[in-house]
Amino acid sequence: MSDSPVSTAGQPRIDTSKRTWLIASGCAGVVGGVAVAVPFVSSFEPSEKAKAAGAPVEADIGALQPGEKMTVEWRGKPVWILKRTADQVAELPKNDPLLADPQSKRNPDEFTPPYAMNEHRSIKPEILVVVGICTHLGCSPSDRFTAGPQPSLPDNWPGGFLCPCHGSTFDLAARVYKNKPAPDNLPVPPHMYLSDTRILIGEDNKKA
Repeated sequence: MSDSPVSTAGQPRIDTSKRTWLIASGCAGVVGGVAVAVPFVSSFEPSEKAKAAGAPVEADIGALQPGEKMTVEWRGKPVWILKRTADQVAELPKNDPLLADPQSKRNPDEFTPPYAMNEHRSIKPEILVVVGICTHLGCSPSDRFTAGPQPSLPDNWPGGFLCPCHGSTFDLAARVYKNKPAPDNLPVPPHMYLSDTRILIGEDNKKA
């Protein structure tokens, strides 16, 4: 999988440095109070030099409950780990007709590794691991997990993510909806399970 930053045709490539993270945080602040703040969580802290070099980050998901999300930092980017409920996983196929790339076939090496090229875009159906940066201009989408009518979303909203900067929406597999500014699904970073409760982000064994 390419470690290149997210890009779109005809636009500059998104900088994945700390500057991008500040920009993403600023966009999220536009809708302050709408999304619940989620602190960064990691089970160990690599040195600053190691972080800059893209050292893998280990995350403990043992306490994560269905419907909850945690965030870790990898290469200066927020990586979301969402534990979906059984009902949320079961509903994902129903979104396919409304999505721009439901099977994650666009730029698979950059946005979706082989082990995540499935309906749920993950190794384990209930655990989504995704970079929380919109593929449009690098803002950070907000959590909108509750289904149903709400501001800036359709009445039949099934739950997912909303980018407050320009209105791109993503389902709970981080797949972008049709006719939105974001051209691609949110990227799935390289990752692997060290155990049932520990994930290594930034490295994988290329196996599902």
